[in-house]
Amino acid sequence: MKPIRKAVFPVAGLGTRFLPATKAIPKEMLPVVDRPLIQYAIDEAREAGIEQMIFVTGRGKSAIEDHFDVAFELEKTMSERGKDLSVLGPTRLGPGACAYVRQQEPLGLGHAIWCARDIVGDEPFAIFLPDEFMHGSPGCMKQMVDAYHKVGGNLISVLEVPHEQVSSYGVIAPGARDGALTEVTGLVEKPPVAEAPSNLIISGRYILQPEVMRVLERQEKGAGGEIQLTDAMATMIGTQPFHAVTFDGARYDCGSKAGYIQANLAVALERPDIADEVRAFILAKLNGDSAF
Repeated sequence: MKPIRKAVFPVAGLGTRFLPATKAIPKEMLPVVDRPLIQYAIDEAREAGIEQMIFVTGRGKSAIEDHFDVAFELEKTMSERGKDLSVLGPTRLGPGACAYVRQQEPLGLGHAIWCARDIVGDEPFAIFLPDEFMHGSPGCMKQMVDAYHKVGGNLISVLEVPHEQVSSYGVIAPGARDGALTEVTGLVEKPPVAEAPSNLIISGRYILQPEVMRVLERQEKGAGGEIQLTDAMATMIGTQPFHAVTFDGARYDCGSKAGYIQANLAVALERPDIADEVRAFILAKLNGDSAF
């Protein structure tokens, strides 16, 4: 069984739901408290033992490359002023630890993943959707890699939601269950509530075998006229082991404004340096205190 050494981060999206904030700043660089979304995803990947980060970018995304590079002027100034540089440690990706490829056209998530095919090569690999903020310890991908060592094949992260919400998500058809592991017998994109095979939704983390690239290279279009990753994964069910891992943690949809605010509040309330102040503000607002 080959280890999971590489991860793909599709970050070419325009982030139109957050305009005008994302006119000049990639949505993946929006901060949750004091770290950008993409940094949380990279930290999660490192915790899971992933060694090479592959960014599928587009025009206007150079801030992501700069974030993971050495900032010589900043570091020199901070050092001269006696400032602690350790806060910048997680932002450094060493030589050979990252690669960048361009997705020239917005043809769908499946197309974005396919753009990384030459760097992925003949290895299983992880996929992170950075605006799906997965908050927990151990991280979502660490939980998935641990499951991969048991069952191999392909894995996706899932979460349970109220059944009436399933029509907004990709949903799995479940087979045998073993704790957090569920066999996947089918995938359905945004099914009507009455037809949904379960309430387990796909939640933005994947471990896939390289054969998925052979499926994606057909460039077959699915929902919305785009090349869908879900369609490619569905063709592999029955030919390779396919399981879902129910994430033991919280998920915040930072592609939506409400989810983004929720993520900021959740992280802030766990931070010893600001939790008391933030909690006091929330309680005052709830009590109608106009002084805040």
